[in-house]
This record gives sequence, C-alpha cells and structure tokens, in this order.
Amino acid sequence: MMPSLLNQSLKKSLIVLSWVSLATASTLSFAEYPEKPIRMIVGYAPGGAADNLIRPVSDRLSKILGQSVVMEYHPGAGGVIAADILSKAPADGYTLHITDSGPMTIVPKMKKTSYNPMTDFSPISMIGIGGTLMVTPANSPATNLKTLVELMKDKSKPWSYGTSGIGGVGHLAAEQFQLASGVKMTHVPYKGGAPAIVELIGGHVPLLFSSLGAAAPHVLSGRIKPLAVTSLKRSSMFPDVPTLAESGYPNFDASIWFGIVGPAKMPQPIIDKLTTALNVVLQDTAVQESIRKEGYDQISLTPSQMQAQINQDLDRWGRVIKSANVTYD
Repeated sequence: MMPSLLNQSLKKSLIVLSWVSLATASTLSFAEYPEKPIRMIVGYAPGGAADNLIRPVSDRLSKILGQSVVMEYHPGAGGVIAADILSKAPADGYTLHITDSGPMTIVPKMKKTSYNPMTDFSPISMIGIGGTLMVTPANSPATNLKTLVELMKDKSKPWSYGTSGIGGVGHLAAEQFQLASGVKMTHVPYKGGAPAIVELIGGHVPLLFSSLGAAAPHVLSGRIKPLAVTSLKRSSMFPDVPTLAESGYPNFDASIWFGIVGPAKMPQPIIDKLTTALNVVLQDTAVQESIRKEGYDQISLTPSQMQAQINQDLDRWGRVIKSANVTYD
C-alpha cells in the first residue's frame, strides 16, 4: 500500500475510533446520571397543592435515583415565573419543574409569555389529574346542578361566583359552564382558595368553583354543599358527587393536571431514566394516597402522551377563552 493511502486509512480509522469513544463516554455519562442533587422548581408557595403533591414524589424519587431532590420555590404570576426559570435552565436533567394546567395551557392563551409550552419543555411524567368542585353554602336552595341552573335563570336575581383568582382552572371552568348552560354570572376572584371558601361560608358569594383539596374539610363538616365536579370522571375523593357530563352537559371536561417537565432538548436517555423511575414512584400506594388527599387521582402518561395532552388543552382552553372573551386583567 502506498504511504498516502496508508495515511488516509489510518486517519479514517482514528476518526471512527474517536466517534466510538465519544459515543461510549456519552452513554456512560448518561448511565451514571444523576451524579449530584436535582433541583425541583415549584411555582407556588410551600404548603400549597403543588408542594404537597411533589414532596412525597420527590422523596421516593430521591431514594430510587440515589440523589437528593431539592425543592426550590419561585411563586408568583400563577406559576409563570417558575416556568420561565425552567425554560432557561441547562437541559442536563439537574433542573426539573412541577407544573400544571394553568401556566402551561391557560395563561399562554390569555397573555404573551416568555416561553412556548409546545417547544420549550421536555415532558417527563404526569402526576395527578382532577377537577374543580362546584360548591354552595349549606343553606343554599340548590340541591343539585339542575335546580341551581333553574335558580340562575331567574332574571330577578343576579348571580355571582367565586374562584381563587383570574386565569385559574376554576375561572375557566366557570366560563365553560356558562357557555354550556346559557346562564350569566359575575366573576368574583379572590386571592387564593382559602379566602374564597371563607366568603362562601359567610354567604358573600352564592357559588364557588374550588379545588377539591381546599373544599374537602368544609364539605365533610357540612358547612358547604358540593353539586358537581368539573372533571370528565368522578373524583375518588368525592365518588358520590356527579360530573357535569353526568348532569346534562355531555363531554364537559374542565380538568386540571400536575406533571413534571424539564427544559427543552434534554437527552433522551435522561428522560427515559426519569420516566422509568417516576413510573415506579407513582405505583407506590403511599404516594397515590398523598395525591388523593389533594383531590387528584394518579395518572400515568408517557412523555409523548403528556405533550399531546398539553397541545390538546391549549386548543381547548383557547376556544373557551376566545368564546367567553376572558382577559387576564
């Protein structure tokens, strides 16, 4: 063989060996993940639903992965601040985020956000799904959804409804209900679920669209009365409370979900490792019970199914927001 041909052959061999070495090193690097603690960004204050859902999940996940999962709180703007931080984080698997329907599928349809929920995140796993609870004071003349609507259609008495704030699932569920039923109500947004419940019990608002977790102790004490749940399926927390779909509004679905995402373009082996670990976590009966206590039911979706759910909800909530002319102001 001529020297030039020999040199070319050696160069090609070295290039191939280099690529093989890089691929092997990369594979080994992913196999060793995680090698340090993982940040879990939470978009709400400690003690809320997101925090209560993610803590038992993170504790179990840390045992499986052999590294701590550290909570990092960035409350504000309905979870948008945390989502923005996550979208700009390195895509190395060491920064994750528990998010929900609000900042991922509702707020982006109501105002411009710095992130695109369809392209700026790597879906990893859903955690729980549920609905909001339509509740009235215990002394309300409404005994079910049918009688409530009949009362609302009495033009002599204007109706209002309360929620935990503008742009949340409770607000959008109420707007969707008005479109479906033909009733008209005035929105009274409160600064959180707790003050909204207090106002309902005090008789200052006749109807509330509440999270199940916030409403549960007051339903059990008899101070408020549940009429319907806005999710497509009944809640395991209140299995005797019918859905709106069962109450004369077929296919009515105003569900809220919580799930874990990472930044866009995370390496697939890391996504796979996290998804596999979370599947194990979510089969733990203690974790499932902690999810139920917050008013949600455990749900398992693949990353691609989670992205499909995000896209579907963006379309669904976008139509409600446009039809009801909902603004964030």
